[in-house]
Amino acid sequence: MSYLAVPIGSLRSLASSASYKSSRLYVRMVITSAFTLLSSMDEDEILIMYYFLKRRKMKQEMKRKYWVHPMLMKRIPLGLCQSYIEELKSDDGKFYEYLRMTVSTFDSLLARLADNLRRENIHFRNCISAEERLVITLRYLASGCSFKQMHYNFRVGMSTISKIIKETCSVIWSVLSAEYLKLPNIEEEWKAIAEAFKTKANFPHCLGALDGKHIRITKPINSGSMFFNYKDYFSFILFAIVDSDYRFIYVSIGSYGKECDSSILKQYNFWKKLNDGTLNIPRPTPLHENMQEEIPYVFVGDEAFTLSQNLLRPYGGTHLDNKKKIFNYRLSRAR
Repeated sequence: MSYLAVPIGSLRSLASSASYKSSRLYVRMVITSAFTLLSSMDEDEILIMYYFLKRRKMKQEMKRKYWVHPMLMKRIPLGLCQSYIEELKSDDGKFYEYLRMTVSTFDSLLARLADNLRRENIHFRNCISAEERLVITLRYLASGCSFKQMHYNFRVGMSTISKIIKETCSVIWSVLSAEYLKLPNIEEEWKAIAEAFKTKANFPHCLGALDGKHIRITKPINSGSMFFNYKDYFSFILFAIVDSDYRFIYVSIGSYGKECDSSILKQYNFWKKLNDGTLNIPRPTPLHENMQEEIPYVFVGDEAFTLSQNLLRPYGGTHLDNKKKIFNYRLSRAR
């Protein structure tokens, strides 16, 4: 059978060559190759080849029962977006529970993204609107519903749902990331974050809370154990820094699951800027008027990170005195 695979593959590649299809040379070469192939094969090999060619022809001749399934054809009058979302908009609380945002926020987001999400109708078929695309994506991100469940709810094909979610997330990132996901670049912005941490978490001089999150994935091909983490599943790491209102100010996605938070932090441009003094964080100052010692501004993380001048972590161990316990409690509130 290995001998048989070589001439058949060669013949297939020859038949798919566009440069030969319109010439007599192509016909002669195909006929010659076919006779050469058949003359070198025994009866069993010829029967096997006939079986596979016949099977391939039958598959090509099979006609789709539907071009579009009748259930999907009723998307506009009966789909979830048309029959339910409009009703939800009359109740801001229910709408928030469903898409994790208010109606006004949704409308504002749609206005920002609509031009990039909109598609043109083709072949007398109505395309999926920008609003539907955004609703499908937000519902998936808010609930983690399976594509099959969303297929029945929204009356949209599963492959189409997958494509919509990827495209919409890409649009959200390209349109909004530069505006809403950026590190402060002046001292006043950093000080505003620190003041908010002091007010809400009673932790002064805090510029942000950082941590890593394992995102479960299917093992990539030929990846070995690079994505296999200590929790015994495959993942890549989402690393993020947030302010006191849980808003992301820095994000990096894609580090190998086997790596620890401390090692991946040192690979990021953020860490390099922090150490070489180009992050423009405030200079050390006293915590209050009656204190003379100057305390640096810091980021806070868990025990997986390495302690440094601008990065604090909890005290380790179980036998801690009251001061260390209080410090760990305050740091835990901040992060």
